[in-house]
Amino acid sequence: MPDSVHPFPDDPCLPDCAPGCAEDARDCRAIADRLSRACLRPTRQRVDLATLLFQGGGHRHVTAEQLHAEALAADMKVSLATVYNTLNQFRDAGLLREVVVEAGSTWFDTNTADHHHIFHENSRRLLDIAAEHLRLTGLPGLPPGTSLSRVDIIIRVTGGAGGD
Repeated sequence: MPDSVHPFPDDPCLPDCAPGCAEDARDCRAIADRLSRACLRPTRQRVDLATLLFQGGGHRHVTAEQLHAEALAADMKVSLATVYNTLNQFRDAGLLREVVVEAGSTWFDTNTADHHHIFHENSRRLLDIAAEHLRLTGLPGLPPGTSLSRVDIIIRVTGGAGGD
């Protein structure tokens, strides 16, 4: 990777990673490499936030406020504005998918594959539904000159096992 993308090519981990940013230098390097492959410079704050998002390999749904609280709990020095900016940069780079549940309620999903969601309105939990578990039998005509980008379905529920 060119020095212009990763300013410290000989270091196993970026300098000044926050305490606990990664389990070991390999994890930190893997996160930095993932950011570089997405054409994002792996700054300390990006690596730290990406570690919170992606370490462990499972898919997550987070709001900027949730990720900010996790960062503060991990002794990462980062503002809420930086968390918002970083999440939007990750989304623009294809590392995250934005899910707008309702006006003023935006979630970021680490699962960028084609899928849908269940939103528990009372507990504010967002869960994945595999795309093959829903069948869409028709779409309205699209405006002239446009093409279908994707279909996002959010099923809203209350009560039940979602902690509502």
